[in-house]
Amino acid sequence: MYKLLRSFLFLFDPEWVHYFSMNSLRFLCRLPGGKAVIASIFNPKGNNQYSIFNIQFPNRIGLGAGFDKNARYLNELEALGFGCVEIGTVTPLPQPGNDKPRLFRLPKDKALINRMGFNNDGVDEVVKRLKAWREKNRNPEPGTRNLVIGGNIGKNKITPNEEAWKDYEKCFLALHPYVDYFVVNVSSPNTPGLRELQEKDALHKILTNLQNQNSKCKTQKPILLKIAPDLTQEQIDAVIELALEIKLDGLVASNTTISREQLLTTHHKLQTIGAGGLSGLPVKARSTEIVKYIHQKTQGRIPIIASGGIFTGADAMEKINAGASLVQVWTGFIYEGPSIVKNICRQINKYQ
Repeated sequence: MYKLLRSFLFLFDPEWVHYFSMNSLRFLCRLPGGKAVIASIFNPKGNNQYSIFNIQFPNRIGLGAGFDKNARYLNELEALGFGCVEIGTVTPLPQPGNDKPRLFRLPKDKALINRMGFNNDGVDEVVKRLKAWREKNRNPEPGTRNLVIGGNIGKNKITPNEEAWKDYEKCFLALHPYVDYFVVNVSSPNTPGLRELQEKDALHKILTNLQNQNSKCKTQKPILLKIAPDLTQEQIDAVIELALEIKLDGLVASNTTISREQLLTTHHKLQTIGAGGLSGLPVKARSTEIVKYIHQKTQGRIPIIASGGIFTGADAMEKINAGASLVQVWTGFIYEGPSIVKNICRQINKYQ
Protein backbone atom coordinates (compact mmCIF):
# COMPACT_ATOMS: atom_id res chain seq x y z
CA MET A 1 0.00 0.00 0.00
CA TYR A 2 2.72 2.47 0.98
CA LYS A 3 4.74 1.68 -2.16
CA LEU A 4 1.79 2.81 -4.27
CA LEU A 5 1.39 5.98 -2.21
CA ARG A 6 5.15 6.58 -2.38
CA SER A 7 5.09 6.39 -6.18
CA PHE A 8 2.51 9.15 -6.19
CA LEU A 9 4.26 11.33 -3.59
CA PHE A 10 7.60 10.99 -5.39
CA LEU A 11 6.08 12.92 -8.29
CA PHE A 12 6.24 16.09 -6.21
CA ASP A 13 8.94 18.23 -4.61
CA PRO A 14 10.47 16.36 -1.63
CA GLU A 15 10.36 19.25 0.82
CA TRP A 16 6.73 20.04 -0.04
CA VAL A 17 5.82 16.35 0.36
CA HIS A 18 7.49 16.27 3.77
CA TYR A 19 5.27 19.02 5.18
CA PHE A 20 2.16 17.84 3.32
CA SER A 21 2.54 14.33 4.76
CA MET A 22 3.24 15.45 8.31
CA ASN A 23 0.43 18.01 8.30
CA SER A 24 -1.94 15.34 6.98
CA LEU A 25 -0.88 13.05 9.80
CA ARG A 26 -1.41 15.89 12.27
CA PHE A 27 -4.96 16.36 10.97
CA LEU A 28 -5.71 12.64 11.45
CA CYS A 29 -4.24 12.65 14.96
CA ARG A 30 -6.45 15.58 15.95
CA LEU A 31 -9.66 13.79 15.00
CA PRO A 32 -11.50 12.24 17.98
CA GLY A 33 -9.70 8.97 18.68
CA GLY A 34 -7.45 9.52 15.68
CA LYS A 35 -4.12 9.24 17.45
CA ALA A 36 -5.21 6.10 19.29
CA VAL A 37 -6.20 4.43 16.02
CA ILE A 38 -2.91 5.37 14.32
CA ALA A 39 -0.93 4.18 17.36
CA SER A 40 -2.80 0.88 17.37
CA ILE A 41 -1.79 0.34 13.75
CA PHE A 42 1.83 1.49 13.79
CA ASN A 43 3.16 1.10 17.35
CA PRO A 44 5.36 -1.98 17.81
CA LYS A 45 3.83 -4.82 19.81
CA GLY A 46 5.24 -6.33 22.96
CA ASN A 47 7.92 -5.10 25.32
CA ASN A 48 10.65 -3.40 23.29
CA GLN A 49 12.05 -1.16 26.03
CA TYR A 50 15.76 -0.47 26.24
CA SER A 51 17.69 1.47 28.87
CA ILE A 52 20.87 3.49 28.32
CA PHE A 53 22.16 6.89 29.52
CA ASN A 54 19.87 6.32 32.53
CA ILE A 55 16.95 6.79 30.14
CA GLN A 56 14.23 4.23 29.48
CA PHE A 57 13.55 4.19 25.73
CA PRO A 58 10.22 2.68 24.56
CA ASN A 59 12.26 0.92 21.86
CA ARG A 60 15.65 1.17 20.16
CA ILE A 61 14.43 2.89 17.00
CA GLY A 62 14.81 6.67 16.88
CA LEU A 63 14.20 9.31 14.26
CA GLY A 64 17.35 11.21 13.36
CA ALA A 65 17.76 14.97 13.47
CA GLY A 66 16.60 17.02 10.51
CA PHE A 67 13.15 15.47 10.15
CA ASP A 68 11.37 17.41 12.89
CA LYS A 69 13.70 20.38 13.07
CA ASN A 70 11.34 22.60 15.03
CA ALA A 71 9.57 20.14 17.35
CA ARG A 72 6.29 20.55 15.46
CA TYR A 73 5.36 16.89 15.04
CA LEU A 74 6.20 15.13 18.31
CA ASN A 75 2.61 14.01 18.86
CA GLU A 76 2.38 12.51 15.39
CA LEU A 77 5.79 10.79 15.52
CA GLU A 78 4.92 9.32 18.89
CA ALA A 79 1.81 7.82 17.29
CA LEU A 80 4.04 6.11 14.71
CA GLY A 81 5.91 4.33 17.50
CA PHE A 82 9.32 5.99 17.50
CA GLY A 83 11.28 5.33 20.67
CA CYS A 84 12.93 8.72 20.45
CA VAL A 85 12.88 11.76 18.22
CA GLU A 86 15.90 14.00 17.82
CA ILE A 87 14.72 17.53 17.14
CA GLY A 88 16.88 20.09 15.37
CA THR A 89 19.46 20.91 14.37
CA VAL A 90 18.56 23.96 16.50
CA THR A 91 20.58 27.19 16.36
CA PRO A 92 20.38 30.23 18.67
CA LEU A 93 18.85 32.50 16.02
CA PRO A 94 16.25 31.56 13.41
CA GLN A 95 17.69 31.02 9.95
CA PRO A 96 16.08 30.17 6.61
CA GLY A 97 18.75 27.73 5.47
CA ASN A 98 20.02 27.40 1.93
CA ASP A 99 18.10 28.31 -1.20
CA LYS A 100 15.51 25.90 -2.55
CA PRO A 101 15.47 23.32 -4.03
CA ARG A 102 17.65 21.74 -1.36
CA LEU A 103 16.31 18.20 -0.92
CA PHE A 104 16.60 15.57 -3.66
CA ARG A 105 15.64 11.92 -4.06
CA LEU A 106 17.88 9.26 -5.61
CA PRO A 107 15.39 6.37 -5.96
CA LYS A 108 17.81 4.08 -7.81
CA ASP A 109 20.12 4.26 -4.79
CA LYS A 110 17.42 4.45 -2.07
CA ALA A 111 19.08 7.68 -1.02
CA LEU A 112 18.58 11.40 -0.50
CA ILE A 113 20.81 14.43 -0.97
CA ASN A 114 20.11 17.46 1.17
CA ARG A 115 21.72 20.85 1.62
CA MET A 116 19.13 22.30 4.00
CA GLY A 117 21.64 24.42 5.92
CA PHE A 118 20.26 24.24 9.47
CA ASN A 119 16.95 25.90 8.57
CA ASN A 120 15.05 26.25 11.84
CA ASP A 121 12.88 28.64 13.87
CA GLY A 122 15.58 29.37 16.44
CA VAL A 123 15.97 28.03 19.95
CA ASP A 124 13.44 30.35 21.64
CA GLU A 125 10.58 29.20 19.41
CA VAL A 126 11.56 25.54 19.74
CA VAL A 127 11.68 25.88 23.53
CA LYS A 128 8.10 27.22 23.54
CA ARG A 129 6.89 24.11 21.69
CA LEU A 130 8.86 21.72 23.88
CA LYS A 131 7.58 23.41 27.03
CA ALA A 132 4.00 23.05 25.81
CA TRP A 133 4.65 19.40 24.95
CA ARG A 134 6.10 18.65 28.38
CA GLU A 135 3.21 20.34 30.17
CA LYS A 136 0.65 18.46 28.08
CA ASN A 137 2.37 15.12 28.70
CA ARG A 138 3.31 15.63 32.33
CA ASN A 139 0.90 12.93 33.52
CA PRO A 140 0.76 10.25 30.81
CA GLU A 141 -2.13 7.81 30.75
CA PRO A 142 -1.52 4.42 32.40
CA GLY A 143 0.18 2.01 30.01
CA THR A 144 1.52 4.73 27.71
CA ARG A 145 5.24 5.31 27.22
CA ASN A 146 6.87 8.70 27.23
CA LEU A 147 8.56 9.69 23.98
CA VAL A 148 12.27 10.36 24.50
CA ILE A 149 13.36 13.67 22.97
CA GLY A 150 16.91 14.44 21.90
CA GLY A 151 18.16 17.93 21.20
CA ASN A 152 20.53 18.30 18.25
CA ILE A 153 22.35 21.63 18.50
CA GLY A 154 24.49 23.65 16.11
CA LYS A 155 25.81 27.10 15.34
CA ASN A 156 24.35 29.85 13.20
CA LYS A 157 25.87 30.29 9.75
CA ILE A 158 26.92 33.87 10.57
CA THR A 159 28.77 32.83 13.74
CA PRO A 160 32.54 32.54 13.19
CA ASN A 161 34.05 29.22 14.24
CA GLU A 162 36.07 30.79 17.05
CA GLU A 163 32.77 31.92 18.61
CA ALA A 164 30.91 28.67 17.88
CA TRP A 165 31.16 27.41 21.46
CA LYS A 166 28.89 30.27 22.53
CA ASP A 167 26.14 29.16 20.12
CA TYR A 168 26.29 25.60 21.41
CA GLU A 169 26.13 26.87 24.98
CA LYS A 170 23.09 29.07 24.28
CA CYS A 171 21.16 26.19 22.73
CA PHE A 172 22.25 23.78 25.45
CA LEU A 173 21.11 25.98 28.33
CA ALA A 174 17.81 26.93 26.68
CA LEU A 175 16.87 23.35 25.75
CA HIS A 176 18.23 21.67 28.87
CA PRO A 177 14.97 21.53 30.88
CA TYR A 178 13.01 20.11 27.95
CA VAL A 179 15.10 17.43 26.21
CA ASP A 180 16.37 14.09 27.50
CA TYR A 181 19.77 14.10 25.83
CA PHE A 182 21.91 16.31 23.57
CA VAL A 183 23.74 15.72 20.31
CA VAL A 184 26.41 18.21 19.28
CA ASN A 185 26.36 18.59 15.50
CA VAL A 186 29.69 19.66 14.02
CA SER A 187 29.50 17.26 11.08
CA SER A 188 26.87 18.60 8.68
CA PRO A 189 28.40 19.38 5.27
CA ASN A 190 25.85 22.12 4.58
CA THR A 191 27.13 24.93 6.82
CA PRO A 192 30.40 26.41 5.49
CA GLY A 193 33.35 25.62 7.75
CA LEU A 194 31.31 23.62 10.27
CA ARG A 195 33.24 20.39 9.81
CA GLU A 196 36.43 22.19 10.83
CA LEU A 197 35.00 22.05 14.36
CA GLN A 198 35.56 18.27 14.31
CA GLU A 199 39.27 18.93 14.90
CA LYS A 200 40.28 17.95 18.42
CA ASP A 201 41.11 21.40 19.85
CA ALA A 202 37.84 22.99 18.65
CA LEU A 203 35.83 20.00 19.85
CA HIS A 204 37.53 20.04 23.23
CA LYS A 205 36.51 23.66 23.82
CA ILE A 206 32.88 23.10 22.80
CA LEU A 207 32.35 19.84 24.66
CA THR A 208 34.17 20.65 27.91
CA ASN A 209 32.25 23.92 28.16
CA LEU A 210 28.95 22.06 27.72
CA GLN A 211 29.99 19.51 30.34
CA ASN A 212 30.86 22.34 32.70
CA GLN A 213 27.44 23.92 32.15
CA ASN A 214 25.81 20.50 32.55
CA SER A 215 27.47 19.97 35.93
CA LYS A 216 25.84 23.15 37.22
CA CYS A 217 22.33 21.94 36.38
CA LYS A 218 20.13 20.18 38.91
CA THR A 219 19.82 17.20 36.57
CA GLN A 220 22.62 16.30 34.17
CA LYS A 221 21.70 15.35 30.62
CA PRO A 222 23.76 12.99 28.42
CA ILE A 223 25.91 14.77 25.81
CA LEU A 224 26.77 12.97 22.57
CA LEU A 225 28.78 14.00 19.52
CA LYS A 226 27.67 13.32 15.95
CA ILE A 227 30.51 12.55 13.56
CA ALA A 228 30.82 12.47 9.78
CA PRO A 229 31.40 9.27 7.80
CA ASP A 230 34.10 11.09 5.83
CA LEU A 231 36.56 11.26 8.74
CA THR A 232 39.89 9.52 8.27
CA GLN A 233 40.94 6.80 10.70
CA GLU A 234 43.34 9.27 12.33
CA GLN A 235 40.50 11.76 12.83
CA ILE A 236 38.25 9.05 14.29
CA ASP A 237 41.07 8.06 16.63
CA ALA A 238 41.35 11.68 17.76
CA VAL A 239 37.59 11.81 18.44
CA ILE A 240 37.79 8.56 20.42
CA GLU A 241 40.75 9.84 22.42
CA LEU A 242 38.91 13.05 23.27
CA ALA A 243 35.66 11.22 24.10
CA LEU A 244 37.47 8.96 26.55
CA GLU A 245 39.53 11.81 27.98
CA ILE A 246 36.56 14.03 28.84
CA LYS A 247 34.18 11.12 29.53
CA LEU A 248 31.72 12.01 26.78
CA ASP A 249 28.43 10.16 27.12
CA GLY A 250 28.36 8.78 23.59
CA LEU A 251 28.75 9.18 19.83
CA VAL A 252 26.31 9.25 16.93
CA ALA A 253 27.73 7.58 13.83
CA SER A 254 27.19 8.89 11.33
CA ASN A 255 26.01 12.03 9.59
CA THR A 256 25.60 12.38 5.81
CA THR A 257 28.52 11.99 3.42
CA ILE A 258 29.90 14.24 0.70
CA SER A 259 31.04 11.14 -1.22
CA ARG A 260 29.32 10.19 -4.48
CA GLU A 261 31.13 6.91 -5.06
CA GLN A 262 29.46 3.84 -6.61
CA LEU A 263 26.02 5.38 -7.09
CA LEU A 264 23.54 4.09 -9.65
CA THR A 265 22.17 7.59 -10.24
CA THR A 266 23.62 9.09 -13.42
CA HIS A 267 26.56 11.45 -13.25
CA HIS A 268 24.50 14.04 -15.11
CA LYS A 269 21.75 13.99 -12.50
CA LEU A 270 24.28 14.25 -9.69
CA GLN A 271 25.90 17.21 -11.40
CA THR A 272 22.48 18.85 -11.79
CA ILE A 273 21.71 18.35 -8.08
CA GLY A 274 25.06 19.69 -6.94
CA ALA A 275 26.42 19.85 -3.39
CA GLY A 276 24.83 18.34 -0.30
CA GLY A 277 24.97 15.48 2.16
CA LEU A 278 24.13 12.02 0.88
CA SER A 279 22.09 9.72 3.15
CA GLY A 280 20.46 6.34 2.84
CA LEU A 281 21.62 2.97 1.55
CA PRO A 282 24.96 4.17 0.10
CA VAL A 283 26.08 5.23 3.61
CA LYS A 284 25.14 1.91 5.23
CA ALA A 285 28.46 0.07 4.93
CA ARG A 286 30.65 3.01 5.98
CA SER A 287 28.41 3.79 8.95
CA THR A 288 28.58 0.18 10.15
CA GLU A 289 32.35 0.16 9.64
CA ILE A 290 32.74 3.23 11.87
CA VAL A 291 30.41 1.84 14.55
CA LYS A 292 32.36 -1.42 14.64
CA TYR A 293 35.72 0.36 14.74
CA ILE A 294 34.72 2.64 17.62
CA HIS A 295 33.18 -0.22 19.57
CA GLN A 296 36.23 -2.45 19.19
CA LYS A 297 38.76 0.35 19.74
CA THR A 298 37.09 1.40 23.00
CA GLN A 299 36.04 -2.12 24.07
CA GLY A 300 32.47 -0.84 24.27
CA ARG A 301 33.25 1.98 26.68
CA ILE A 302 31.57 4.61 24.47
CA PRO A 303 27.86 4.06 23.76
CA ILE A 304 26.98 4.53 20.10
CA ILE A 305 23.78 5.56 18.33
CA ALA A 306 24.03 4.25 14.77
CA SER A 307 22.60 6.14 11.81
CA GLY A 308 23.00 5.47 8.12
CA GLY A 309 21.24 3.15 5.69
CA ILE A 310 18.77 1.54 8.09
CA PHE A 311 15.66 0.32 6.27
CA THR A 312 14.93 -3.10 7.79
CA GLY A 313 15.36 -5.12 10.94
CA ALA A 314 18.37 -6.80 9.34
CA ASP A 315 19.96 -3.37 8.79
CA ALA A 316 19.29 -2.45 12.41
CA MET A 317 20.74 -5.73 13.69
CA GLU A 318 23.85 -5.17 11.57
CA LYS A 319 24.43 -1.93 13.49
CA ILE A 320 23.58 -3.48 16.86
CA ASN A 321 25.89 -6.43 16.23
CA ALA A 322 28.62 -3.94 15.28
CA GLY A 323 28.25 -2.34 18.71
CA ALA A 324 25.42 0.18 18.52
CA SER A 325 23.04 0.57 21.46
CA LEU A 326 20.35 2.47 19.55
CA VAL A 327 19.66 3.13 15.89
CA GLN A 328 18.17 6.08 14.03
CA VAL A 329 16.29 6.14 10.75
CA TRP A 330 15.63 9.05 8.43
CA THR A 331 15.95 8.21 4.74
CA GLY A 332 14.64 4.73 5.50
CA PHE A 333 11.48 6.32 6.90
CA ILE A 334 10.91 8.10 3.58
CA TYR A 335 11.34 4.94 1.52
CA GLU A 336 9.74 2.38 3.86
CA GLY A 337 6.89 4.46 5.24
CA PRO A 338 5.06 4.74 8.58
CA SER A 339 5.36 1.03 9.43
CA ILE A 340 9.16 1.18 9.65
CA VAL A 341 9.40 1.21 13.47
CA LYS A 342 6.87 -1.59 13.90
CA ASN A 343 8.55 -3.70 11.21
CA ILE A 344 12.09 -3.19 12.54
CA CYS A 345 11.07 -3.98 16.13
CA ARG A 346 9.28 -7.14 15.02
CA GLN A 347 12.31 -8.28 13.04
CA ILE A 348 14.75 -7.43 15.86
CA ASN A 349 12.70 -9.54 18.26
CA LYS A 350 13.06 -12.49 15.87
CA TYR A 351 16.83 -12.08 15.70
CA GLN A 352 17.28 -11.88 19.47
